[in-house]
Amino acid sequence: MKSTKQPAYAWYVVFVLLIAQMFSFLDRMIMGLLVGPIRESFAISDTQYSLLAGLAFSLFYAVMGLPLARIADLGNRRNLISAGIAVWSFMTALCGLAHGYWTLFAARVGVGVGEAALGPAAYSMIADYFPKSLLARALSVYMIGVTLGSGLAYMVGGAIVGYVSNMDEIIVPVLGEMEGWQLTFFIVGVPGLLISILVATTVREPERQGVTADDSYLPLSDVVSYVMAKRRAYLGHIFGISIFIMVVYALNLWGPTYFIRLFDYSPAQAGWVFGLIMIGAGTAGLLLAGALSDRLVNGGIQDGYIKVILFSMVAIIPCATALGFVENDQLAIVAMSFAIFFSAFQGGISGGAIQLMTPNRMRGQVMALFLLTANLIGLGLGPTVIALATDYVFGYDAAIGKSIALCTVVLCPLAALILWRSLPSINKLLEEQRTAEQTTNTE
Repeated sequence: MKSTKQPAYAWYVVFVLLIAQMFSFLDRMIMGLLVGPIRESFAISDTQYSLLAGLAFSLFYAVMGLPLARIADLGNRRNLISAGIAVWSFMTALCGLAHGYWTLFAARVGVGVGEAALGPAAYSMIADYFPKSLLARALSVYMIGVTLGSGLAYMVGGAIVGYVSNMDEIIVPVLGEMEGWQLTFFIVGVPGLLISILVATTVREPERQGVTADDSYLPLSDVVSYVMAKRRAYLGHIFGISIFIMVVYALNLWGPTYFIRLFDYSPAQAGWVFGLIMIGAGTAGLLLAGALSDRLVNGGIQDGYIKVILFSMVAIIPCATALGFVENDQLAIVAMSFAIFFSAFQGGISGGAIQLMTPNRMRGQVMALFLLTANLIGLGLGPTVIALATDYVFGYDAAIGKSIALCTVVLCPLAALILWRSLPSINKLLEEQRTAEQTTNTE
């Protein structure tokens, strides 16, 4: 049984990891407000910019996600998270020194260490700190860092962009003259180093739960063999969620630009409005999904996590599609708020389902496979699909809303179908894991 002797400290750990997650997304999603300045500096298209914002981040995950998850499964997860925060914060600040497209691309690749180091280790730690009856809520609270980080990125970033755009010149000691977008990267990157110290000095590594002597070493080949043996469950879950996340990341990255292009918002106005939407609607979606999932699981519906995600995949379709047709900003804000609300449902519980489906010593690596796929498909392709539709299907910048609508009506039903077809296999795997953990706990 999981220890509940220190529930207050367990929630403190979630809070610290929430802050880490917040800075991870603050450093990542600031790109959503710098579309105009960076496009102007480098004379690039929406499609080229989307590669900076999405694919560049995903490349690091493709190379290093699994090795870092291996460390999470075998080593000290707290130390891994602390080191990851320090590296991604430094690389974000380094983006401010880029003077060309490819140097900025390389720096953004380095920022990808964020979720590559944080995600698998954080999910695994939280699963060891909480009983199953509270796990969905704990993970959803942790994932509030996504909505808070994204929201603050847009609100603070919008204010910074608005401020520096009115300055004749920006001179930074030692570094010399800089453009406003370069200074923005410095401002959002450097504070993350303090969070790295906070994790290292106040978070304790939890005891691994449900572990036997035979679990001490599991080579990657064994993990891959396990996943492939259960592939109907794992691949259905991973690819269904990943395709849905294409829409989620497209909304997150292009949301401010949508308001700028269609309703003539300034970057500061767009950042403030979209930031409030992310913090309010996104946080509400995460918390409601966690509460609903816990209620369903505690009521005996073991696939409750999956059913809540399926509901959100269907519910988001009319909301995001409306963004292509509304004609005033008030209606656009309402439609965007509901779209972000439902897009956030999967945030905590999609990874939570992986934890429940997987033996402890494999959780980090299986979670890395999930996040690898979700990042490569969702973040790597989602923003780019919108950019391609804007550049080549509709052919004008103000068609960004129509591009979002088109991609939503194609991708969300496909994602829901894949996930729905995997439900029987997921249920079988959840039952197998529940039985195995009960056996371990009674020995």
